[in-house]
Amino acid sequence: MQVTHPSKLTFPVPVPPDPGSLTDIAPGIRWLRLPLPYRLDHVNIYLIENAGGWTAVDCGLGDDACKRAWQAALDGPLKGQGLKSLIVSHFHPDHVGLAGWLCERFDLQLSMPRPEYLHTLLLQFAPADYGEGVFRPFYQRHGLSAEATEVVLNHGHEYLRRTSGVPASYHRLKHGDTLAVGGRDFRVLTGGGHALEQAMLYRPEERLFLAADQVIARISPNVSVHPMEPDLDALGIYLASLRAVRASVAPDVLVLPGHGLPFHGLHERIEELIRHHAQRCGEIALACRDAPLSVAEIVPYLFTRALDAHQTGFAFGEVLAHVNHMLGRGELRLETDAGGVDRYRTV
Repeated sequence: MQVTHPSKLTFPVPVPPDPGSLTDIAPGIRWLRLPLPYRLDHVNIYLIENAGGWTAVDCGLGDDACKRAWQAALDGPLKGQGLKSLIVSHFHPDHVGLAGWLCERFDLQLSMPRPEYLHTLLLQFAPADYGEGVFRPFYQRHGLSAEATEVVLNHGHEYLRRTSGVPASYHRLKHGDTLAVGGRDFRVLTGGGHALEQAMLYRPEERLFLAADQVIARISPNVSVHPMEPDLDALGIYLASLRAVRASVAPDVLVLPGHGLPFHGLHERIEELIRHHAQRCGEIALACRDAPLSVAEIVPYLFTRALDAHQTGFAFGEVLAHVNHMLGRGELRLETDAGGVDRYRTV
């Protein structure tokens, strides 16, 4: 994720709630913020009023800090009300990590898009099969040194294990569904690129848009390619999703994102994100103009600050997403060297 600087957005609530406390962000919708142990140090949870209790949208990382924040909210502002159901937008552990814990504890039904649910099961039950043996040749094919590869594998992937799993059954969310929560109907939208089929909720009557991680105010969501689909045009999918959201959701909605502050200015932010990725592609084209570069060699051109193991994995996947997009558009040419490392030259 890269920090950007939007200029035309407005933020109706400029101060987020402390962990374990709640902010009323719209009628019948409360905002809970949970801590994360990363540079991106929080995730937003939204609670929608539902028949004497609340439906949670996302649930936080599967660690003790998020459990303590949930417990503080349940013992404090939510005391006597409780949770009625759980909606999870996508499979990333900061959004699905406590699904198993909450669903078992409160006997909740989980609602989630099918690809996101199935990928969570993959990470839950087959982490070894989707681990080092898959990622090591993937990283090294794209120029990451053996030493750096081991650091990313041993430390950068640790967050994937911070989950309490998911229940054995769930309710499937699909694009175009109408989801009833309490007395409200929400339109389900889905989009890829950041995740597989991330769910967003739109309530046009109240100008409310729960955007998950697809549109965030001050950072660009990570858009990555992984070894399961190494040739995927994840960036193209993400850009198409942004354009679909712009066409489907009114410009004056209150955006409730998975990170950062709620904001007004959805269409302006979508344009900024599209321009941001076009600029990234331009930077790659410039870097690869004089000599072919591997993905690992391109990373420092786009991410100039020092990266830890966690951030290196994200940066690597994001660069490859841009490279695949540019390959598909004929802007780069693949050249594989004698050692089997893929490098890219500007056409």
